[in-house]
Amino acid sequence: MELVWRTFAEAEPGEKWAALFAEYWPDYRMWWLKEGEQARPTFLECRRALDRHMPELLPLYEQLCRLAGGGDLAARFLSFYRPPAYLSGCSQAIWPGEEPTLVRNYDYHPAAFDSLVMSTSWQGRRVIGTSDGLWGLVDGMNDAGLAVSLTFGGRTVVGDGFGVPLILRYVLQTCRTAREASEALARVPTHMSYNVTVLDAERNFLTVLLGPDRPAAVTHAAVATNHQERVEWEAHARMTATVERERFLLQRLTLHVEPQEKFIGAFLKPPIYSTAFDRGFGTLYTAVYRPRQGEMELRWPRAVWPLSFSRFKEETRRIYTPDSMMDGVS
Repeated sequence: MELVWRTFAEAEPGEKWAALFAEYWPDYRMWWLKEGEQARPTFLECRRALDRHMPELLPLYEQLCRLAGGGDLAARFLSFYRPPAYLSGCSQAIWPGEEPTLVRNYDYHPAAFDSLVMSTSWQGRRVIGTSDGLWGLVDGMNDAGLAVSLTFGGRTVVGDGFGVPLILRYVLQTCRTAREASEALARVPTHMSYNVTVLDAERNFLTVLLGPDRPAAVTHAAVATNHQERVEWEAHARMTATVERERFLLQRLTLHVEPQEKFIGAFLKPPIYSTAFDRGFGTLYTAVYRPRQGEMELRWPRAVWPLSFSRFKEETRRIYTPDSMMDGVS
C-alpha cells in the first residue's frame, strides 16, 4: 500500500491554507455529515463552546473560517465541536534517557488520514505536528519545548465536547510546560476518551486520561495504548492487543533502559507495529519527538524523514507500507 505524504509550511494562515482546505473539504464534508446535518451542532453552539473553553483560539478560528469561504458547514466543522465518533489504535511512550524522547505509533485507517505534517507560527507560537482536520493535530511540538501525542482510550461513550485533535492544537498554542498542559487537558471537554502524553523541556512528562463522562485523571505513566485504568471495551482490546502492547513497552522501560535507537526500533516491529490496514488499525507512521532540540522524525520500517524547526521544507514523499512488498520511500 502506498501513502503520499507531504509537508506544509505557512507562518500565518493565508492563501496556501485556503487552497489546502479546498482540496480536503469535500471528503471532510462527507465524513462530517455522515449522520445527517441535524446530528451536528449549530454554528452558534460551536462558537459559544469555543469561546467558553478555548477563547484564545477564537481569533485564529475566525480567520480560518474566512479562508475556508465563510460557509456555515465549514465553520461548524472547523470548530471540532461534537464531531462524529472515530476510533484509532496507537501506542506511545517516553524514553527517559539522556535526551528524553516521545515516541508514538499512529494506527488508523489510511483513507481517513491527512498524511500531512504542518509547520506554523500562528499567533506567534511555532508548532510542528501531524495534521488532522487541517488545523487539529494528533501529535506535535512547539517552540517552548513541549511535545504531545494521543491514543484512543478504549471506551465507547460519546459526549458533549471537542474532537481531541483541536485540544492538542490548543495545548501547543497556549502551553509551555507539562503542568500547564495537564491543566488545559483537564479543563477542556472531549467528546470521546483519549490518553494524551506530554513531555516538556525540563524532562517532565505525564499522561492525562480524558473522557466525556468523568473528570480527567492526571498520571505519571510513561506508556499509553488503548485503554485507561482498566479495559472497558473487551472486543476492542482483543482486536488491538492494547494490554499486550502496554506490557511490552513497560517491560522495555522498567527492566532496563534500552539505547534510544533500540527503543525506537521496537515501534517498527510487532507487537507494536501493526499491518491491520484492512481493519483500520494499521500503523501509518512512527513519530519521534525530541522537543528540547526542536527535532522530530517520521519513521517507517525502511524510511526515516527528519524534520525540525530549523530544517523544514515543503516536499512530497511516497511511502510504501510493508504489505506492499516495496518498503521504502521515493
